[in-house]
Amino acid sequence: MDTLDAKLLSELFIAGADALDAKKEYVNDLNVFPVPDGDTGTNMTMTIQSAAKEVKSISRISMETVCKAISTGSLRGARGNSGVILSQLLRGFTKVVKEYDTITPSVCAEAFEKAVETAYKAVMKPKEGTILTVARAGADMASFLGDTDIDITTFMETVIEHMRDVLNQTPDMLPVLKEAGVVDSGGEGLLVILEGAYAKLTSVMPKPDGAVKPDVTAVKKGSYAPKKSSDSAKKAAPAPKKKERKVYQPAKPKSDISTSDIKFGYCTEFIIILEQEFDDRNEEELKIFLEAIGDSIVVVADDEIVKVHVHTNMPGIALQKALTYGSLSKIKIDNMREEHEEMLALEKEKAEAEKASVETADVETTEVVEEAEVVETKKEFSKPAGFITVSAGAGLSEIFAGIGADVIIEGGQTMNPSTEDMLNAIDNIDAEVIYIMPNNSNIILTAEQAALLTEDKQVIVIPSKSIPQGIMALINYMPNRSVEDNQKIMTEEMKNVKTGSVTYSVRDTVINGREIKQGDIMGIADSEIVNTGAQVMSVVAELADHMIDDDSELVTLYYGDSTTEDEAELIASKIGNAHPDIEVEVHYGGQPVYYYYLSVE
Repeated sequence: MDTLDAKLLSELFIAGADALDAKKEYVNDLNVFPVPDGDTGTNMTMTIQSAAKEVKSISRISMETVCKAISTGSLRGARGNSGVILSQLLRGFTKVVKEYDTITPSVCAEAFEKAVETAYKAVMKPKEGTILTVARAGADMASFLGDTDIDITTFMETVIEHMRDVLNQTPDMLPVLKEAGVVDSGGEGLLVILEGAYAKLTSVMPKPDGAVKPDVTAVKKGSYAPKKSSDSAKKAAPAPKKKERKVYQPAKPKSDISTSDIKFGYCTEFIIILEQEFDDRNEEELKIFLEAIGDSIVVVADDEIVKVHVHTNMPGIALQKALTYGSLSKIKIDNMREEHEEMLALEKEKAEAEKASVETADVETTEVVEEAEVVETKKEFSKPAGFITVSAGAGLSEIFAGIGADVIIEGGQTMNPSTEDMLNAIDNIDAEVIYIMPNNSNIILTAEQAALLTEDKQVIVIPSKSIPQGIMALINYMPNRSVEDNQKIMTEEMKNVKTGSVTYSVRDTVINGREIKQGDIMGIADSEIVNTGAQVMSVVAELADHMIDDDSELVTLYYGDSTTEDEAELIASKIGNAHPDIEVEVHYGGQPVYYYYLSVE
């Protein structure tokens, strides 16, 4: 029976990456939404090419070094949801393969199963009819073939054929695919990679003479359709509540918080370097133990380490429990009561210094004193919190900077940032807790992956799906709240914003019964195309009409780099005339591709 060694695995992987690079535009064209975004093919290509670059740089090839390069390169280079899922598939696959010197069909079957398990865990709400379904089909067939007497070439051929068959079923699983007349783009991208690797394999290791595929009819082809929930399980949506107008007040001074209000006094962080198996049961056991002695608990397990954060009055007990799983590293225990007292003293000292400087010095001298104080504070104290946001456009970035963003990552619809972009931003902020606003549904998984890979800081991903949601989330951060309360309130408040956008169609398609032609101007409300037309101004006004309801009080237009302030003001006047009780604001966004973003509160 033929097998794959590390050298051949690296060659197959690079061949698969190059195959996707050659066909990425074809994969892009399978996207249902005809918007000019950074699409699935592009995101998956940049993800796997990041890993291929790592593989090509290996000086001493072994199964362990190849697997590490594939896993690390794809994790750090992952872009978009499809890229993150691909990186998790590769991570799971290499986690098994690295333990072997050569790969047989049985080893490959085990690795396929681990790949699918890892990818499904990475997605909060897995949807069937996607790349996940196609990957699971491959794992099912691989598992079926793993114990048979089959050569590796025939094994790969049979697995790929079954995956292709299931990919062709995806339009029956997702009606939006059937309406658009396409298969799932992520599943196609995965198959392009495998087919590229298979082509390389057959050039090096042709199928043996007389090799036949086993009978695979036992693998059910109809088992991939999503399960339908029963009608009895469906609940009527609650009636919408009348929303009060939000007035954003400055945060209360930290002096309003009493030290006696701190229930658990020690912020305890450490990393467990695992010396035994740490499965889901162990993880749950550790969380339950920590909940018994504290709060603000974060437990994140990776292949070889577990990151732990807990507020407790018994840090020693927490460390003793952790030692039952392995050795400890990067232990950090802070007395939060002492820190709070020091912070109050510093605030008092600073307030007195500012008062004295105002009374005795001119403006220029005051500025110098304040600047010196800031520098000294940064050297001695870390920031309690930092903020990362994703933005495209000079105007939008200026808005985010003005409301407190520390690092603004350039990206969004037209180019999804990578996990490494997120990690670099996290490294550049000197804060214990960092909040990330991805501002795009296709960047949330990337941010979550960066949070998982961060060892020395607590990273909170606020799942904002649009620029207006990100702005609302950041505005609602208050330094006198706990991390948990800020996360909850920021997430809840951003949902009170309706988001719209206006762009153009890059292809002919049909979505929700609406026929769309290339070049049509489209109005999109919360990821649904609600109107189309030939003129930008009329489409924007009609979209605003669609989004405004009886509870709406404020509409904000952010105009892009291909429109003008005069045009935006004309549209604002038209909206204001149609809705005299609504306040309409106009801001320069400078975003590419999208003529306007709309926010309705």
